[in-house]
Amino acid sequence: MPLFRPVLSLFYLLPIIFLPSFCSAADPYASYEFRVSYITASPLGVPQKVIAVNGNFPGPPINVTTNYNVAVNVWNDLDENLLMTWSGIQMRRNSWHDGVLGTNCPIPPKWNWTYQFQVKDQIGSFFYFPSINFQKASGGFGPFVINNRDIIPIPFAQPEGDIFIMIGDWFTRDHAALRADLSAGKELGIPDGVLINGKGPYQYNATLVPAGIQYETIRVHPGKTYRLRVHNVGISTSLNFRIQSHNMLLAETEGHYTVMQNYTDFDIHVGQSYSFLVTMDQNASTDYYVVASARFVNESLWQKVTGVAILQYSNSKGPATGPLPDPPNDFYDKERSMNQARSVRQNVSASGARPNPQGSFHYGQINVTQTYLLKSEPLVTINKTTRATFNGISFIPPKTPIRLADQHKVKGAYKLDFPDRPLNRTPRADISIIDAAYKGFIEVIFQNNDSIIHSVHLDGYSFFVVGMGYGDWSEDLRGSYNKWDAITRSTSQVYPGAWTAVLISLDNVGVWNLRAENLDRWYLGQETYLRIVNPEENGKTEMAAPSNVLYCGALQSLQKEQHHGNANSIFKGHSKLFITLLMALLNVAFLHS
Repeated sequence: MPLFRPVLSLFYLLPIIFLPSFCSAADPYASYEFRVSYITASPLGVPQKVIAVNGNFPGPPINVTTNYNVAVNVWNDLDENLLMTWSGIQMRRNSWHDGVLGTNCPIPPKWNWTYQFQVKDQIGSFFYFPSINFQKASGGFGPFVINNRDIIPIPFAQPEGDIFIMIGDWFTRDHAALRADLSAGKELGIPDGVLINGKGPYQYNATLVPAGIQYETIRVHPGKTYRLRVHNVGISTSLNFRIQSHNMLLAETEGHYTVMQNYTDFDIHVGQSYSFLVTMDQNASTDYYVVASARFVNESLWQKVTGVAILQYSNSKGPATGPLPDPPNDFYDKERSMNQARSVRQNVSASGARPNPQGSFHYGQINVTQTYLLKSEPLVTINKTTRATFNGISFIPPKTPIRLADQHKVKGAYKLDFPDRPLNRTPRADISIIDAAYKGFIEVIFQNNDSIIHSVHLDGYSFFVVGMGYGDWSEDLRGSYNKWDAITRSTSQVYPGAWTAVLISLDNVGVWNLRAENLDRWYLGQETYLRIVNPEENGKTEMAAPSNVLYCGALQSLQKEQHHGNANSIFKGHSKLFITLLMALLNVAFLHS
């Protein structure tokens, strides 16, 4: 049996087992119940308030297959509003369930709300997390896997199993304290450590790591190959991931298979997800270190910002000892990390969610319809507060979600005036979004003139990462673009003093968040939205607002008192059959007990 395979209770399995047998829809359903609450935990040896999902930190995995319809009923047991978002999941025609403030009203405390969406034409490794109030800094995240359909083979031998690894920087101050610091214009400072699967570091060094900290142990069998799905769920720190004495064969990133290449270490930036195939081919005389350490910082000051887990063979003869495997030594090689990023290329001969090869989409031959140059600079002061900007605009979340405002003709809810170039004017705070043309093919250049590395992310889409380089972008640099096998993904790094160029085919109608994935920059306003509307909308390119839509802002008066439901509301109309099947299964279970 594969290690770390998610186990669903009988309650969770029933919808997955029964619904396809009587649902008129062609594609199966999977339903989940998520209770988001506070627990007390001590991942770095200090008791603190942590956000758990179903009592677990990190939360349980969502594990489905291409084209599944997914219902996740989220119960908000926090003391403040909540939204959950699904990083990298491309909700076709359905931004209503994206889970960010521009698309959804938040779930009030003691309320629940069911997200319903289809993971159409997708495969790969993703994760979910809370998107507002800086809550991600206290947890609430978990893995989200979309498997290939049986008729679509994966482009490598079936691994022994999946291993989920969630890495990220961590503070012992909770999210409320951290956001209060940011709101007061303070820097967050050096994180207190790095967690691996919600646990602190193994005591590899008694000076840096106190005794008694619980660490993650990954148990494996010798000679077997595992698929490690690694996610950087942290706040703002890029991490270098490596496994002592083991090679990591890169296979997939954020829903797209890659040209398979071996790496001894790999930089994973905030919000990014990767799959590595790792064969357990080493001597089992000892355990091995699994390391995630801070990058692009002063290593002498940031020594404690290192996560360490243990890889343990089933026939291991002793604990891991000695120094950690060395981090990248690129003090004199400024482009090492960038060259590594450029080496991640699309496997154009592999099939993904559909039978046809992904390489059949010749993106390099499509004419660009519009170019946006989004410049980020160091933090600025706007109205006596510290803010982050794109093109001199610091985004203010709308009080009424954008498409809901459209539907109800709410005036002044937002402005369609986001500039396609940086403007020579005083920075301002505004609700300014991009009026993006449906079926356009746009070029977006992220120019990072800040002093820190940025991650940028687009909801609802994957984009082609066609180029990156140091200095200021100019039109003549288009000649350096990769127009054949650029990797397709939803999150990319932008190095300080550098640019990253992406191409996006605007075929998914809705309102989609474009943001800095660095949580501090996002919280301080470094985001906007793409509003993509089909002028000939006939009900086929965009779904209508869901029946359970929440109202807020200018539409607050439309909100009715909530009657609590659950994810199994998708069984509406089949309740008698479902109860009959449930009783039959319970009788079978009783007879065999």
